[in-house]
Amino acid sequence: MDNVKNNNYYLEKLLVDLRFIIKHTKNIKQEDLLKEEVLLDSIMFRFIQISEHVKKLTAEFKEVNSHVPWRNIIGLRNRIVHEYGNIDLDIVYSAINKDIYDIVSWLESI
Repeated sequence: MDNVKNNNYYLEKLLVDLRFIIKHTKNIKQEDLLKEEVLLDSIMFRFIQISEHVKKLTAEFKEVNSHVPWRNIIGLRNRIVHEYGNIDLDIVYSAINKDIYDIVSWLESI
């Protein structure tokens, strides 16, 4: 059984979730995202999953790859989970349209 859960495993999980967000939000306008409740909930869930995967990466891995904003990724998850009804959707939309592209690029280069 080849189910080793190491940095490579979690890195791949991160990329799967990030690519899902990119695929389903490409060229979407913020006001359209707000109208798509199921999509918005799905995106929020993916951001939570992304943070959980980040938490499982080793400290050494994160230190070697300190150019990736690991704390910001976890911070977004905390905002979603603890302030879900009051989350600033401008932040989420910015993450969808800029930040995740940078993060995917960094992760693919690792």
